[in-house]
Amino acid sequence: MSSINQLFGPMRIAASGLSAERTRMDVIARNIANAQTTSVPGREGPYQRQVVDFAPLVERIAPGQSEIFGVRVRDVRGDDATPFEEIYDPGHPDANDKGIVLMPNVNTVREMADLITAVRAYEANLEVQTNFQQMAERSLRLAE
Repeated sequence: MSSINQLFGPMRIAASGLSAERTRMDVIARNIANAQTTSVPGREGPYQRQVVDFAPLVERIAPGQSEIFGVRVRDVRGDDATPFEEIYDPGHPDANDKGIVLMPNVNTVREMADLITAVRAYEANLEVQTNFQQMAERSLRLAE
Protein backbone atom coordinates (compact mmCIF):
# COMPACT_ATOMS: atom_id res chain seq x y z
CA MET A 1 0.00 0.00 0.00
CA SER A 2 1.40 3.41 -0.88
CA SER A 3 2.44 5.84 1.85
CA ILE A 4 -0.34 8.30 0.93
CA ASN A 5 -2.91 5.52 1.37
CA GLN A 6 -1.36 4.63 4.72
CA LEU A 7 -1.52 8.28 5.77
CA PHE A 8 -5.19 8.67 4.89
CA GLY A 9 -6.19 5.11 5.82
CA PRO A 10 -7.83 6.09 9.13
CA MET A 11 -9.85 8.77 7.32
CA ARG A 12 -11.07 6.24 4.73
CA ILE A 13 -11.98 3.72 7.42
CA ALA A 14 -13.92 6.32 9.41
CA ALA A 15 -15.69 7.58 6.26
CA SER A 16 -16.80 4.06 5.37
CA GLY A 17 -18.11 3.61 8.92
CA LEU A 18 -20.02 6.90 8.72
CA SER A 19 -21.68 5.84 5.48
CA ALA A 20 -22.59 2.37 6.75
CA GLU A 21 -24.00 3.64 10.06
CA ARG A 22 -26.00 6.33 8.24
CA THR A 23 -27.65 3.60 6.17
CA ARG A 24 -28.32 1.63 9.36
CA MET A 25 -29.96 4.68 10.99
CA ASP A 26 -32.13 5.24 7.91
CA VAL A 27 -33.31 1.61 7.97
CA ILE A 28 -34.07 1.79 11.71
CA ALA A 29 -36.06 5.00 11.18
CA ARG A 30 -38.03 3.28 8.39
CA ASN A 31 -38.74 0.34 10.72
CA ILE A 32 -40.03 2.63 13.48
CA ALA A 33 -42.16 4.58 10.99
CA ASN A 34 -43.79 1.35 9.79
CA ALA A 35 -44.25 -0.32 13.20
CA GLN A 36 -48.04 -0.26 12.74
CA THR A 37 -48.25 -0.78 8.95
CA THR A 38 -50.46 -3.82 8.42
CA SER A 39 -50.46 -3.80 4.61
CA VAL A 40 -47.82 -2.81 2.11
CA PRO A 41 -48.72 -1.92 -1.50
CA GLY A 42 -47.47 -4.53 -3.93
CA ARG A 43 -46.85 -7.06 -1.17
CA GLU A 44 -49.06 -9.38 0.78
CA GLY A 45 -49.00 -9.01 4.55
CA PRO A 46 -47.66 -6.42 6.96
CA TYR A 47 -44.44 -4.44 6.82
CA GLN A 48 -41.44 -6.66 7.49
CA ARG A 49 -38.63 -5.33 9.67
CA GLN A 50 -35.47 -4.60 7.69
CA VAL A 51 -31.94 -5.29 8.90
CA VAL A 52 -28.58 -4.12 7.58
CA ASP A 53 -25.75 -6.55 6.95
CA PHE A 54 -22.21 -5.14 6.97
CA ALA A 55 -19.17 -6.56 5.19
CA PRO A 56 -15.50 -5.59 5.34
CA LEU A 57 -13.96 -3.49 2.59
CA VAL A 58 -10.92 -5.41 1.44
CA GLU A 59 -8.09 -4.15 -0.73
CA ARG A 60 -5.56 -6.44 -2.34
CA ILE A 61 -2.05 -5.21 -1.57
CA ALA A 62 -0.17 -8.08 -3.19
CA PRO A 63 -1.00 -11.46 -4.71
CA GLY A 64 -2.47 -13.54 -1.92
CA GLN A 65 -2.42 -10.61 0.53
CA SER A 66 -5.25 -8.27 1.36
CA GLU A 67 -5.98 -5.64 3.94
CA ILE A 68 -9.29 -4.59 5.50
CA PHE A 69 -9.72 -0.84 5.28
CA GLY A 70 -13.31 -0.22 6.31
CA VAL A 71 -16.85 -1.47 6.22
CA ARG A 72 -19.65 -1.38 3.67
CA VAL A 73 -23.32 -2.25 3.57
CA ARG A 74 -23.57 -5.71 2.03
CA ASP A 75 -27.34 -5.93 2.07
CA VAL A 76 -30.56 -4.54 3.49
CA ARG A 77 -32.88 -7.51 3.91
CA GLY A 78 -36.08 -8.51 5.61
CA ASP A 79 -35.93 -10.00 9.10
CA ASP A 80 -37.21 -13.54 8.54
CA ALA A 81 -36.21 -14.74 12.02
CA THR A 82 -38.73 -12.61 13.94
CA PRO A 83 -42.37 -13.68 13.50
CA PHE A 84 -45.22 -11.29 12.84
CA GLU A 85 -47.42 -10.53 15.83
CA GLU A 86 -51.03 -11.72 15.60
CA ILE A 87 -53.76 -9.68 17.24
CA TYR A 88 -57.51 -10.24 17.36
CA ASP A 89 -59.32 -7.27 15.83
CA PRO A 90 -62.29 -8.38 13.69
CA GLY A 91 -63.13 -4.76 12.74
CA HIS A 92 -59.70 -4.06 11.23
CA PRO A 93 -59.69 -3.79 7.41
CA ASP A 94 -56.73 -6.22 7.18
CA ALA A 95 -58.26 -8.86 9.47
CA ASN A 96 -58.62 -12.37 8.08
CA ASP A 97 -61.85 -14.38 8.26
CA LYS A 98 -61.07 -15.29 11.91
CA GLY A 99 -60.54 -11.65 12.90
CA ILE A 100 -56.75 -11.99 13.18
CA VAL A 101 -54.54 -9.14 11.99
CA LEU A 102 -50.86 -9.70 11.29
CA MET A 103 -48.80 -6.85 12.73
CA PRO A 104 -45.25 -5.96 11.66
CA ASN A 105 -42.39 -7.75 13.36
CA VAL A 106 -41.00 -4.41 14.56
CA ASN A 107 -40.30 -4.00 18.27
CA THR A 108 -39.86 -0.25 18.83
CA VAL A 109 -37.86 -0.76 22.05
CA ARG A 110 -35.38 -2.96 20.17
CA GLU A 111 -35.25 -0.46 17.31
CA MET A 112 -34.52 2.41 19.70
CA ALA A 113 -31.71 0.39 21.32
CA ASP A 114 -30.30 -0.35 17.85
CA LEU A 115 -30.63 3.34 16.95
CA ILE A 116 -28.66 4.39 20.03
CA THR A 117 -25.92 1.90 19.09
CA ALA A 118 -25.83 3.18 15.50
CA VAL A 119 -25.67 6.81 16.63
CA ARG A 120 -22.80 6.04 19.02
CA ALA A 121 -20.88 4.24 16.27
CA TYR A 122 -21.52 7.17 13.91
CA GLU A 123 -20.27 9.62 16.54
CA ALA A 124 -17.13 7.52 17.14
CA ASN A 125 -16.30 7.53 13.42
CA LEU A 126 -16.91 11.26 13.26
CA GLU A 127 -14.57 11.78 16.22
CA VAL A 128 -11.86 9.79 14.41
CA GLN A 129 -12.19 12.07 11.40
CA THR A 130 -12.13 15.20 13.55
CA ASN A 131 -9.03 14.06 15.43
CA PHE A 132 -7.28 13.13 12.18
CA GLN A 133 -8.03 16.56 10.74
CA GLN A 134 -6.72 18.30 13.86
CA MET A 135 -3.52 16.24 13.80
CA ALA A 136 -2.98 17.02 10.12
CA GLU A 137 -3.49 20.76 10.74
CA ARG A 138 -0.99 20.69 13.64
CA SER A 139 1.53 18.85 11.48
CA LEU A 140 1.21 21.47 8.75
CA ARG A 141 1.70 24.29 11.28
CA LEU A 142 4.85 22.58 12.59
CA ALA A 143 6.20 22.34 9.04
CA GLU A 144 5.92 26.10 8.48
